[in-house]
Amino acid sequence: ISARLSQLSSDFSNHVLDATQAYFKPLTEDQLKGLPESNVELLKQYGKQRELDQAVATLDFPAYFAIMTYADDRALREELYKAYVTRASDQSEQTEFDNSKIMEEILSLRQEMAKLLGFNNYAEYSLASKMAPDVKTVHDFLVDLAEHARTPALQEVAELQAIAKQDGIDELKPWDTTYYSEKLKQQQFNLSQEALKPYFPAPKVIQGLFQIVQRLYGINIVEREAPVWHPDARYFELEDQGEVVGGFFFDLYARTGKRGGAWMSGFRSRMQTVHGLQKPICYMVCNFTPPVGNQPALLTHDEVITLFHEFGHGLHHMLTEVDNISVAGTHGVAWDAVELPSQFMEFWSWDKESLDVLSEHIESKQTLPQELLDALLNARFFQSGMQTLRQLEFALFDLTIHTKTPALNSEQIQQTLNDIRKQYAVVPTVDYNRFQHSFSHIFAGGYAAGYYSYKWAEVLASDAFDRFENEGIFNTQTGKEFRQAILAVGGKDTALEAFVNFRGREPKIDALLRHQGWTNDNKTA
Repeated sequence: ISARLSQLSSDFSNHVLDATQAYFKPLTEDQLKGLPESNVELLKQYGKQRELDQAVATLDFPAYFAIMTYADDRALREELYKAYVTRASDQSEQTEFDNSKIMEEILSLRQEMAKLLGFNNYAEYSLASKMAPDVKTVHDFLVDLAEHARTPALQEVAELQAIAKQDGIDELKPWDTTYYSEKLKQQQFNLSQEALKPYFPAPKVIQGLFQIVQRLYGINIVEREAPVWHPDARYFELEDQGEVVGGFFFDLYARTGKRGGAWMSGFRSRMQTVHGLQKPICYMVCNFTPPVGNQPALLTHDEVITLFHEFGHGLHHMLTEVDNISVAGTHGVAWDAVELPSQFMEFWSWDKESLDVLSEHIESKQTLPQELLDALLNARFFQSGMQTLRQLEFALFDLTIHTKTPALNSEQIQQTLNDIRKQYAVVPTVDYNRFQHSFSHIFAGGYAAGYYSYKWAEVLASDAFDRFENEGIFNTQTGKEFRQAILAVGGKDTALEAFVNFRGREPKIDALLRHQGWTNDNKTA
């Protein structure tokens, strides 16, 4: 069963990749209206790759996101949205990549495996090795969080509808939400991702990240020569008091044929061998907008957050002090706690003191000015209600399809998603949306009956960071304790034991609600 599941996951993933690569659309000058220059350049690069002398829309995320965010042409946004949300499905123009049958077989085999191992359903089997005790606890946690998010989310949607109405749009459609969100954000905070980019040249951000890690954990990071698979890839080593403790590769920019998204993956784990101690090495892969011409890549603040997130995973892998490979680094760590170090690291991409070392304007060399910093921090919780509900919709969908027995067929999977959307979604959707056909996290990644883990880990990360807020966010003693209690132990301690060792008590949801801006006690972080 495992071998077949592995093959199916791989097929699912390849279908999504093939479907993403199969679509492209040459664009006229008119269709580019609204797009910032840097995005037009990016779309022209996609054109060049296809030997065309014009800008091209593709479903690679940087290109798709640019059009959904900035293109004034509503029909173009609708066309791209449809192509994107029907990827690898029966609704797509390329039906050869349809994942419907693959999803059915995956769910059926997972159910069979769970039964063989003595569980009622796959969700029970999945939770047996996680920090959350049972399906009911997870379901209640998600529903409770949805109730907190609902009121702010409804207010956020009303604001979007109001701004769309000014353009004569009576009914907000899914291909309007990102576009009007960007307009609203600029109106409310005078903030655009584009205005921030010149302050975040990739070399400066990377240097700043390394400085922050040095201050928190006393670790130096040094670039070294190593064989690499592409000129974009670079190799670094971590040194603790002069001793090498681990290494990592960065491969940060999008290119044709590269898997989308961002991830950390172990290359070698720490363990004792006959030749002595093997040091851990990992890859951190992202798909940032690549450098154009002889300029360094300029990152959006979202990309800065992503870099910190993946680096948190990397530190978890590299700073382990456990020599048994089965529990070294991220091995053996409960899946719903594995996102704790990554989400925890993200907090430093929002802090004033951190942003001073991360930012330097490409021309003026100034750090991020106070007014842009204020706008960035004010916009931090922008649409946090809508975003949270969207993630909870995915998490409840994932939990539900892995709890239902017998395993669902393709129509029932769709019906389950429709039912959950009716109950929780505040943003409109359309009948042809086949989000599940490209939901690689649960059909091709490790998140089956575990997608809730992101939110669960957010509670842990917020609560852990709360201690730094109280003791100083560069407090070396607190940093040392986090390193020892959480990063060093790998899966040797249970996730709950590790957390209690650092926090002195079990996790609470209060800090998360405060960080989201949903309680009155909103400390400025």
